[in-house]
Amino acid sequence: MNILLFGKNGQVGWELQRALAPLGNLIALDRHSTDYCGDFENPTGIAETVRKLQPTVIVNATAYTAVDKAESEQEKAQLINATTLGALAGAAETCGAWLVHYSTDYVFDGSGDTPWKESDTTAPLNVYGQTKLEGEQAIARNMQRYLIFRTSWVYAARGNNFAKTMIRLAKDRDTLSVINDQFGAPTGADLIADSTAHAIRVALDKPEVSGLYHLIAAGTTTWYDYASKVIHYAQSKGIALNVKTINPVSTSAFPTPAKRPGNSRLDTRKFRETFALTLPDWETGVTRLIDELYA
Repeated sequence: MNILLFGKNGQVGWELQRALAPLGNLIALDRHSTDYCGDFENPTGIAETVRKLQPTVIVNATAYTAVDKAESEQEKAQLINATTLGALAGAAETCGAWLVHYSTDYVFDGSGDTPWKESDTTAPLNVYGQTKLEGEQAIARNMQRYLIFRTSWVYAARGNNFAKTMIRLAKDRDTLSVINDQFGAPTGADLIADSTAHAIRVALDKPEVSGLYHLIAAGTTTWYDYASKVIHYAQSKGIALNVKTINPVSTSAFPTPAKRPGNSRLDTRKFRETFALTLPDWETGVTRLIDELYA
């Protein structure tokens, strides 16, 4: 089986290289790849890559994710998150490949306090969310066999992440202010990658599972409680921090060009029941992350 991975060096893409390798022959690309085009600013090149390689499964971990910058770079966000995805989906359908793609809770308006279901009405608050929704629609419009996984609050040991930032700030400051009115579940890139690999195995045997799913860690928290967990756990491991006080504040305390959803909870029942997986609580992944980073 040939597996084609786009976005190999992103948070999820890096973990996917590990998780997908046992499934077959993995060809992993990014925008700088030279043998084949992996640049999502070149939709024609992406489609040509698919036609040349004729993969069994395509996994796309590429996206324009600069949420605030998207407000002023709408055309670029549209190209990467929607237009090129349409070209990819069309080429994948022509060669009979499965396409796995990642979307976001930002397709919703973030209202209420109930976890969003796949069937709930979408209403993005910002350009990023709108382009990601259009990407989903391009896949559904062009393909029969696909898996779209909406996720949120993604982190990884590789690169920057919220936990690292909080620990760094806690070393330099005695007081931190963290948003306490946005709700979600921090979700590790490793969990997403491993769940993806399992879902692909199932899909190849049961094509009827094709569709849209929500995939995040279990449980719910706020950025404030997330930060508190990180800092207290780091201190319990003997990491010297200067911070004395963590203040909960509202979203309005940190204005941004793009509106953020208050409710990023996602209902994962469909994913768990379809693929017979248990998704661990968010705290499990976060404490493991800190153990790895500060062993």
